[in-house]
Amino acid sequence: MNLKRVVVAGHICLDVIPDLAHLPAGQFEQLFQPGHLISVGEATFSTGGPVSNVGLALHQLGIPTQLIAKIGDDPFGRAICRIIQEIDPNLLGGLGTDGSAPTSYSIIVNPPGIDRIFLHCPGVNDLFCVEDINSGLLQNSDLLHFGYPPIMKRMYQNEGDELVEIFQRTKEIGVTTSLDMAFPDPASEGGRADWNLILRKTLPFVDIFSPSIEEILFLLHRNRYERLVTGQGDLLNTITPDLLTDLSNELLEMGTKIVVFKLGHKGLYLRTGDVDLFANMGKAAPVDINTWAQCELWTPCFSVDVVGTTGAGDATIAGFLSALLRDLPPKKAITAAVAVGACNVEGADALSGLCSWEETLLRIDRGWEKCPLEIEHPRWKWSEVNKLWSAI
Repeated sequence: MNLKRVVVAGHICLDVIPDLAHLPAGQFEQLFQPGHLISVGEATFSTGGPVSNVGLALHQLGIPTQLIAKIGDDPFGRAICRIIQEIDPNLLGGLGTDGSAPTSYSIIVNPPGIDRIFLHCPGVNDLFCVEDINSGLLQNSDLLHFGYPPIMKRMYQNEGDELVEIFQRTKEIGVTTSLDMAFPDPASEGGRADWNLILRKTLPFVDIFSPSIEEILFLLHRNRYERLVTGQGDLLNTITPDLLTDLSNELLEMGTKIVVFKLGHKGLYLRTGDVDLFANMGKAAPVDINTWAQCELWTPCFSVDVVGTTGAGDATIAGFLSALLRDLPPKKAITAAVAVGACNVEGADALSGLCSWEETLLRIDRGWEKCPLEIEHPRWKWSEVNKLWSAI
């Protein structure tokens, strides 16, 4: 079988991840005090951002992949090139060097017992624009996945015109489009941008939209997001089926065809539009669009021992896109997605925990246990066969 081809474009950075596994769980505030020296373990250096996390995961899952991004002419940029070259030199063809800004990097603080904290420098990602998209690579692909416009300045300036143009040009040549988001610094220019307007302009050209629930609430309904976080602490504990349905309705009305919400330890939610929407989905459209139309599914995560959560959402989306490109039906696609995400968190960085596509499916077939996910709603039913919830 000839596998469909993917271009992954947008944000890339170098991740620096100190080993904090030896620290006592749940004591972040006591340990991280001004003036204190904290002994840490060896640092892991890895590529980060969706171009790396999604692109290299797709490559590892057997999907023919090309990467498009900008790096600086500096040691961090050369480190990114070395890491990718060791995986496959053919992946470097779409990486451009710009000496006018530094390579983007993140220092990831991931102590036991709390979610990770990012210290992030956007660097040359702020200069990425439509002209950085290699037209030859794009025309030879079936799907473009673009990631993290909220932390890429050109993507949100001028009401998102640059982002719109990237997706509009891609759709014009018949390539299926996929868009993922990032959670910006609320005080930054990206955090203050009018994302309601930007997404209304962009989503008519986006086939697959896959933000986290935190991201989409913050970007579209910031007041509601702040109330939920302030009132409940863990926003994921406030997620209800009705909230997911309302948000996905809003996004489908904006023009996208497939909505995927990453829900952290609560799993993955999938919502799709009417069959008519799939008619112009492009080269990576499912063969049986009737199977994909008007789906609403929610799957729990697979049970694993978590080592690190860096890149877990990106790995989950890579799993979903891998399934879609292999023409799996929706229930198998979201199951494969959370399986790849679960493998990811078994490693400290974004890639070391991942298995091949065949090994991942074998693990599912052998009865890999899923975490409990209780939904009390008259419209939702549990499938014991597929181990997920379906709306009726």
